[in-house]
Amino acid sequence: MEILKTHAVHGGTLRYLKHGSAMTGTPMTLSVFVPPGAGPFPVLIWLSGLTCTEDNFTTKAGAYGAAADHGVIIVAPDTSPRGEGVADDPAYDLGQGAGFYVDATQAPWAPHFRMESYVVEELIGLVDAEFPTTKARAISGHSMGGHGALTLALRHPHLFRSVSAFAPIASPTRCPWGEKAFSAYLGDDRDVWAEHDAARLIENGLGGGCYDDILIDQGDADPFLKEQLKPELLAAAAEAAGQRVTLRMQPGYDHSYFFMASFIADHVAFHAARLNG
Repeated sequence: MEILKTHAVHGGTLRYLKHGSAMTGTPMTLSVFVPPGAGPFPVLIWLSGLTCTEDNFTTKAGAYGAAADHGVIIVAPDTSPRGEGVADDPAYDLGQGAGFYVDATQAPWAPHFRMESYVVEELIGLVDAEFPTTKARAISGHSMGGHGALTLALRHPHLFRSVSAFAPIASPTRCPWGEKAFSAYLGDDRDVWAEHDAARLIENGLGGGCYDDILIDQGDADPFLKEQLKPELLAAAAEAAGQRVTLRMQPGYDHSYFFMASFIADHVAFHAARLNG
């Protein structure tokens, strides 16, 4: 991987990197924070939301002090393939910056929009090869990335010891963002959509028993709460399936990175306890 920039932070090292991706057929960018010390360290993968790049979490979340204290590597990839020849849409919620962490099957998206395979089949291996990891890993994310964290953890439980999310799109088959993206990327078969819907995956028992708890923080002043995010659907599915979910409704908090910066240390500690256990 090509190192684009390096910064010292909280005694550790933050690198911005670029590499050619076999999965997306494009260059992909990411940031990796390595805490102080020789390691090896467990890994937390962070998936960002609509319109974001790897830079939003890296510069705004304030996660690296907690990561240094707990000895956790944090990896933040871009949210989609990008570049000339990559399909796009003028809307913010489709195309570049809106990969939804699925492998598209429909034209014109299928050649490059393979974000599920990118994360689980390529990114994990690259990080383990390039950095001093224990090969124990967790996953978290925000909004579209919260959807991605939940669904990838439920679909690939052998890869992750723990999962959490901030304001996730809890059931994309039942909200405008998800319906639009899934129609474009996956076609019209709603049974296929359900394979990438966290609430429906929990309802169907996928990943069940693999996680002792799933931590979710949601601001009650989030403007997307009722129409797009719908955490109550995830909570109901978890209760019916016997999957523990800790849903913390945070009064007064919105959808911004100010919300994440306020509670990110709790999530790092949540994962560290399971990664180091």
